[in-house]
Amino acid sequence: MTRNDTPGTAGTPEDEHDLRISGGTVVSAFTGEEFAADVLVRGETISGVVPPGTRAAARAHLDATGLLVAPGFVDAHMHIESSFLTPRTFAAVTLARGTTTVLADPHEIVNVAGAEAMRWMIEEGRGTAQTQLWGVPSCVPAVRGLEHSGADLGADDIAAMLRWPGVVALGEVMDYRAVVGGEPRMRGVVGVAREHGALLDGHCPNLSGAELSAYMAQGIDSDHTKNRTEVVLEKARLGMLMMLQEKCLLPEVVEALLALPQLPPLCLVTDDLAADHIVRAGHLDHIGRVAVRAGLPPAAALRAMTWTPAQRLRLYDRGVVAPGKRADLVLLRGALGDFDPAVVLAGGRVVARDGAPEPESGEGVRREGGAGSAAGGPLTGTVRAASPGPEDFRWLVDLPDGEHTFRAMRTNPRDTYTEAVEIVLPVAGGEVRWEGRAALVRVHNRYGRQGTVFAPLLGPDLAPGAVATTYAHDSHNLLTIGTSPAAMAAATAQVVADGGGVAVVHGDGATAARLPLPVGGVMSPAAADEVAAGARKVRSALEEWGWRHLNPFMSVSTLTLAVSPSLKITDMSLVDVARRDPVTATV
Repeated sequence: MTRNDTPGTAGTPEDEHDLRISGGTVVSAFTGEEFAADVLVRGETISGVVPPGTRAAARAHLDATGLLVAPGFVDAHMHIESSFLTPRTFAAVTLARGTTTVLADPHEIVNVAGAEAMRWMIEEGRGTAQTQLWGVPSCVPAVRGLEHSGADLGADDIAAMLRWPGVVALGEVMDYRAVVGGEPRMRGVVGVAREHGALLDGHCPNLSGAELSAYMAQGIDSDHTKNRTEVVLEKARLGMLMMLQEKCLLPEVVEALLALPQLPPLCLVTDDLAADHIVRAGHLDHIGRVAVRAGLPPAAALRAMTWTPAQRLRLYDRGVVAPGKRADLVLLRGALGDFDPAVVLAGGRVVARDGAPEPESGEGVRREGGAGSAAGGPLTGTVRAASPGPEDFRWLVDLPDGEHTFRAMRTNPRDTYTEAVEIVLPVAGGEVRWEGRAALVRVHNRYGRQGTVFAPLLGPDLAPGAVATTYAHDSHNLLTIGTSPAAMAAATAQVVADGGGVAVVHGDGATAARLPLPVGGVMSPAAADEVAAGARKVRSALEEWGWRHLNPFMSVSTLTLAVSPSLKITDMSLVDVARRDPVTATV
């Protein structure tokens, strides 16, 4: 920016603007039009959108020649912990990609440490240039009675947290079966949120017909999960706000939406993106490009990441470049559909250029000490599990010697659906002989409780090795997958030694990659580049091992998500998600 000292500029000092952005082309999130205009800013507010060259005094000038001036991006559904970054570091790296506002649902860390963890997250994000709003997790644990987490929140807890500053929503109501079935606990949670006037975010993959009506009748009016195309249309026509993350943005889904007499309101959301993905490919800007490649017109994509999510979050002061609105702006290179941020402003200040935070903006500067310290505050030392040996990965059963049919989980390379299948395995001396026939999944309670469950895993063609992690939705118990007890023990011991995180072992014991996550076992206090480098190595090691998936972190970590179809595993049992029931290891 440069000072505007043009002589003869009209206006008194009181009328002077703080900033003039000139030479750019404004994009209207209302009409989809692009038009030449200068944008004036006073304080945190857009004070004018005027024809180029209109006389107006400004203290500083920003040349936007050749750039598109668009509203800052608004992410209406995401989880900061999935980036592995703490809120302040997350703000720096995502602001640089144009995301100026987020609604964060911290159900990962709250499952670990309860209300104290949410208070820490809010304080850690306070003072960043990014607007961080919060949703109180609705399902802690995700399914009570089927798993143990580090906390258990009831309606009274949630009612108290909804009164905290910056808290505007009830986080995604994942236990949709409990809502549809009239389970008192979930009805109570939803009820207090409605009484408070909070937004009610949904999670109900492929819920349809009378069950969908029963769910929506409780006031839950959004969904971000992957649905069959016909269910997307059904939900949209009933007024459920469809929030489309990357795995939802299939060409056939976009084509069906565009074929409707009127395109319904849509939000593009990130949900879960790891640090290495954000640094390499982008954040909400990336989702915008995915949507355009799937067939959504660029102007519709922009509206779905600006105006519509702002309206959803009741942030009526943003989402469009217009006088009186908050000066959250993204100056884009190239065509609109490229969503390539050159300069980002938040509250009238330049906070990033060319994908990097502005040094003078203060973003990404680590604070020392205090409740909001990026060092992790009270959330370290949460992995209370002993370092295991290979003997801890013997799958012991009360079955006679011989061949037995077991339930197995089958993964796929695109989404987090796990199919329930059967496999015949021999039992000898009370031990299942699974090696060479399947991979093995083990979930072990990390909160000092008893609880260890095993299951066979089919799908990926894995070389010898293992992965262990405490980043395992949503209770974040200690999850290990491997091809031998020795490899599984080595990977798990590394994660325990790191105080939580992810470790990949190739062969029977050599650590190929690790990502320490000592903050609650799900986040790192390190700088974004360091966390991204560690995540990249883990991703590469998983792929080299044979774990092929569009999002390997999510594929691994959702094996334990007992609200995600179809067969999952917790520290208590295998879970039939559709029936919301525990099931036995044998068929």
